[in-house]
Amino acid sequence: MLRAKIASLCLLALGIGLAGPAKAQDCANRGTLDARYCDANRDLLADTPTDATKQKDPDTLIFSYTPVEDPSVYENVFADFLAHLSKATGKKIKWFGAESYAAQVEAMRSGRLHIAGVASGPTPFAVNLAGFVPIVAMAKKDDSIGYTLQLIVPKDSPIKGIADLKGKRVAHVAPSSNSGDTAPRILFKEKGIVPGKDYEVLYSGKHDNSIMGVVNKDYDAAPVASSVVERMADRGMFKRDDIRIVYESSPFPRTAFGLAHDLKPELQAKIKQAFLSFDFLNSALAKEFKDTKGFKELSYKDAWGDIILIQRDSGITYSQDGLSKLKGD
Repeated sequence: MLRAKIASLCLLALGIGLAGPAKAQDCANRGTLDARYCDANRDLLADTPTDATKQKDPDTLIFSYTPVEDPSVYENVFADFLAHLSKATGKKIKWFGAESYAAQVEAMRSGRLHIAGVASGPTPFAVNLAGFVPIVAMAKKDDSIGYTLQLIVPKDSPIKGIADLKGKRVAHVAPSSNSGDTAPRILFKEKGIVPGKDYEVLYSGKHDNSIMGVVNKDYDAAPVASSVVERMADRGMFKRDDIRIVYESSPFPRTAFGLAHDLKPELQAKIKQAFLSFDFLNSALAKEFKDTKGFKELSYKDAWGDIILIQRDSGITYSQDGLSKLKGD
């Protein structure tokens, strides 16, 4: 059903029939991108400025990883990669521990963030509002870049599926989270259960809060990202048999790693090559992301089609108003 709508979605995103005369003069195509960006090659991403004076080549590159969990956990995990990135680019690298999805988007939009790993749900916001250009994702050992939405419950819960959520207290992550809010709102509705109507939605703020809330029985259930469940269990934050998975979706793309659209093309190429040449399996990242073999090149237009569609059907807009709703993430 979702795939069947992708073609019409892409036409909408490409801006066919939507650009007014004024916009057409300064940009042949913008699609859903903010007015400061242009998408002449129609790949749904902001183009690198054609004016070389607007292309950036900073001495220090700022890197950030998505705050799906406590940001402080990941600064040491990414240390090996950041050292490799520094060597590959000849630049100093500085870590930015974003406390929210909105903070990441705003930092890149204002030019204070150059390279980032952005969670699946917020990625279209970063693309459209901040000129974020996804280039790679972590690939699993089977070469896939996906994760799933998992509906988890306490191990002794009577809940056996989505239909049993009626009248329950269910933790959602935040309004912009794909697996933690927008996807379940669409997918659960298709199963006859409407979040916020058939059950109480309680925003936890982060995936780890939702998971531990279920483990501690503060919530009856929670839709969360399978990748976060796996990492937290591997770190011993809870026992795998503390919870049960009563529903699992088809795969969505994992965190997108990418860069600011206005970096010099030569620098962009070095950053991309740094990701692809990194010795992942012999790094601290391999210990944290145990199901991963390395970074793999991706196509945003192809990989994020379903997520963009889910967000559109959920009434989400890539605007300053939409961004303001991310501030609690």
